[in-house]
Amino acid sequence: MAAPALPSIHFSFSILLIRAEKSNNCRLRHREFLRIFSDKSTFKSIRPPKNPLGTMCSKGTSTSLDTFEGRKKVWIWTENKNVMTAAVERGWNTFLFSCRELADDWSSIAMIKPLFIQEGDVLDDDEKRIATIIGISTPEELGQLHPDRLPQNIILNLLDWQVIPAENIVAMFQGSQKTVFAISKTPSEARTFLEALEQGLGGVVLKAQDVQAVIDLKGYFDSRDEVRNSLSLTKASITKISTAGMGDRVCVDLCSLMKPGEGLLVGSVARGLFLVHSECLESNYISSRPFRVNAGPVHSYVAVPGGRTCYLSELKAGKEVMVVDHEGFQRTAIVGRVKIESRPLILVEATVDFCHSHHTVYNIFLQNAETVALISPSHQGNGIQATAIPVTSLAVGEEVLLRIQGGARHTGIEIQEFIVEK
Repeated sequence: MAAPALPSIHFSFSILLIRAEKSNNCRLRHREFLRIFSDKSTFKSIRPPKNPLGTMCSKGTSTSLDTFEGRKKVWIWTENKNVMTAAVERGWNTFLFSCRELADDWSSIAMIKPLFIQEGDVLDDDEKRIATIIGISTPEELGQLHPDRLPQNIILNLLDWQVIPAENIVAMFQGSQKTVFAISKTPSEARTFLEALEQGLGGVVLKAQDVQAVIDLKGYFDSRDEVRNSLSLTKASITKISTAGMGDRVCVDLCSLMKPGEGLLVGSVARGLFLVHSECLESNYISSRPFRVNAGPVHSYVAVPGGRTCYLSELKAGKEVMVVDHEGFQRTAIVGRVKIESRPLILVEATVDFCHSHHTVYNIFLQNAETVALISPSHQGNGIQATAIPVTSLAVGEEVLLRIQGGARHTGIEIQEFIVEK
């Protein structure tokens, strides 16, 4: 059947329902293909736009401006040499000092850019004003600021930051071409300012005496930049489908919506994770739930930020997972709720043909339900970009998408170790 013509709108997809009698088995008797029609340019157009405030956020040449960290500035305010060392090792070399003696001492052992606090201004070695520090304690004081009258770099010292919503600050300075910093005492505070209204401030001044604060903030940047790297997904051929009895399966409900073609990477072994589609598509059986992935039983691995995996049983509200689409683009999402219930399961096995001689088998358990689907590879010739195939209609010989990676894991971290998993 030829793919229907697409109307010229921002994004569109059609659901093609094909019913065919299946052989007599324990699965449902009808086959439903949920195919997502979209040309490639249309599908990509729904991705989040680039940061329009990019001109506010710059960094040194050591980090690409095309990364989240490259678009945000981080200055460090500390008197702890270990904190200084940890920051320099992670690419942050701009430090604020209240005395020149400490700056001279540290400059003799590390390549740093010292800035000096003097009567509310931040000066460089030549006593040129680099930034101004402004203390804010009430919403009225924030409202009295006029961005056009302020220098290029502004450091806001929020004396009670919980009273002054970070969103108000971002809104006030949006489009001003100023770089606005907020003094943050913890990575959590820094994250609030860097993410407010999606755009965030241009940077943060991390005022800390604890090395862990630097490590955690760098970890946050690394997790944000991870989403810009697309994953390599591999085609695998279905070799076996069988009923497996009852098991405790996990529904993962996210705090954000998923689009057609997106889902979670899940599998019985970490070396091969299947792309399990979200419940974002309408069906005859139940309304769509675009925030949910019916991911499989509690023992299964799921991909989480940092290139790690964890068990589905370990997920809970507040944890993060990686949402991946059929082209390998990934983003982080927060888990809002996890539902574990006893449901009938099926076992799906698939193989990947390496060099036409070695066949590796991967498997996944999933709930035996028509709302649970795996994602088939894209087909370029007929306008079909992704196909979500319900597991109740899956047939031997069909292809699905897998993420192939290292198998040995310790607390979710990939390690170099011999391991056999069956």
